[in-house]
Amino acid sequence: MDESKATPKAVVFSAILHIGIVGFLFLAILPCSSYESVFEALHLPAWMNPITCSKPLELQGQIIEATLIGPTGSPPPKAVKAKPIPDTVPPPPSVPPPTPPQPDTPVVKALPPPPKQVDVVEQERVVEDAALKAEDAKKLQEEKELQRQSELDAQAAKKKEEQKKKLDAIFAKMDAASAQTKQLDNKAKQAKQQMEDLKNAQDDGQPDLPAAAQRQTGNNSANSSLADEYAAAIQNAVTPNWLRPDNIPAVPCQVHIVQSPGGDVMSATVDSSCPYDDAGRRSVENAVLRTKTLPYKGFESVFQRNLTFTFRPQ
Repeated sequence: MDESKATPKAVVFSAILHIGIVGFLFLAILPCSSYESVFEALHLPAWMNPITCSKPLELQGQIIEATLIGPTGSPPPKAVKAKPIPDTVPPPPSVPPPTPPQPDTPVVKALPPPPKQVDVVEQERVVEDAALKAEDAKKLQEEKELQRQSELDAQAAKKKEEQKKKLDAIFAKMDAASAQTKQLDNKAKQAKQQMEDLKNAQDDGQPDLPAAAQRQTGNNSANSSLADEYAAAIQNAVTPNWLRPDNIPAVPCQVHIVQSPGGDVMSATVDSSCPYDDAGRRSVENAVLRTKTLPYKGFESVFQRNLTFTFRPQ
């Protein structure tokens, strides 16, 4: 390429670049109001303006003229004689300046008086009173606990007594049932014995001597007195009516009998020397009372109103 032709083009481009920079700087320093004036003169729409000036504040009231001082201040405008305008509008009412608020004055509270000197005696009395109150409260609590425990013990004792009464009632019913059963058994034994006695009486055919399970017989003695025969006859009469307990030993027992003439039994009492227990003694007495009438005919000479009879179990 020819260097003589390239040089003028470079100079032209450089000049255009510098002119553009200078133009940009010139446009940059222009105020935004100039842009708006140009756009308004050219009748261009506002949206094409790249720079939008901020609108000044608009406030009600009189216009205040001020002079800027300093490097940013512009020269004051030239004085222009204004034509007088007739005063047709009444002046606005003068508004008094607002009263500045009064500063709040802090209220200084009076300090409480200094505490009095502590009385040691009074303090000790207060401590003693507190200790006494605590002791009374403790005693009251212990009394309440004791009362509560006594109530619980009373309730437990009452419940135990009720249970005992129930058990006693149950045992009483059992004893009554056992006694009734025993009484029925005795009646059955007595009925059975009476049946056997009737059968023995029919078989023996001895009207003077009552039937017994085992007769009193002689012992091959050379002499036989009427008193011995009378004792044997009483033994044979009482034995069928005796309901012998199971634990009766085979030993004799003396019985005191009171009878009327004719042999009717009035009473029967076992002697204290009788070796039987209470049940055995009562069984012997009942046997004599059940007999009702002891042998009398043929034994008038040896009859005794108060008779001591030796009962021998067979």
